[in-house]
Amino acid sequence: MAELLQYDFAVRALVGCVLASIVCGLVGTYIVARRIVFISGGLAHASMGGVGLGLLVGVSPLLSAAVFAVGAALGVEWANRHTSAREDSSIAMVWTLGMSVGILAAYLAPGYGADLPSYLFGNIMTVAAADLWLLGGVAAVAVVGFGLWRRLVVAVAFDRDFAAVRRLPVAWAECVLMVVVALAIVAVLRLVGIVLAVSMLTIPQTTAGLLTRRFAPMAMWSVAIALVDCLGGLALAYWADVPSGAAIICASVGVLALARAARWVGNKMGHRSVC
Repeated sequence: MAELLQYDFAVRALVGCVLASIVCGLVGTYIVARRIVFISGGLAHASMGGVGLGLLVGVSPLLSAAVFAVGAALGVEWANRHTSAREDSSIAMVWTLGMSVGILAAYLAPGYGADLPSYLFGNIMTVAAADLWLLGGVAAVAVVGFGLWRRLVVAVAFDRDFAAVRRLPVAWAECVLMVVVALAIVAVLRLVGIVLAVSMLTIPQTTAGLLTRRFAPMAMWSVAIALVDCLGGLALAYWADVPSGAAIICASVGVLALARAARWVGNKMGHRSVC
């Protein structure tokens, strides 16, 4: 695999793995801690509307997907605060509307379906320099934001009601964090696709949860595990000649299974030593 590094697309893929690991590790920890995986799935599928519109009007699909996903995130937050609609109903509406708009727009676009599979299922080998700039920008925002406002993020993630009683800017923080979640989802679309994006924001964090329950260590472990997952999936895609997005998720599940098995063996051995 070392000979691949002489090619620009392989170098971009490796850089994409590192940046995506940072984004998914940090943002995904907030998603898992606050238990908004379903919302994240809705935003991922809603971004399909932006991809389709981008293909239709001839602009960058990732740019239009970012605008669409951010609008969907803010729309869900607004509906939860100012209407009587149930949160799951709002998410389902955004989810299905985004997918419907995306399919219709892509159908009307010239050369229907030419680029759609890469956005649905991802292909890390096609990551361009513009995709890396987007990933790098979101990674920088995540690192700086979580570093400067870590206590606020932790308070909102674990107990928003207590944070509100402490007069923390909960509403403002939730809106900003939802925007960051939307951008993170869009940033990894070229790597794992719309269908699998949420997996990268939850599976490494689930694995990290086997090692620690504290927010900051879990975030750091999530970044490291996500990097192992990405590199492992990239190697699997290269050697087996299979789609990289699905390979990365399979590698993630494999790492989680190994971690659970190691924990089970450790618990059994510890139980025997006590006995």
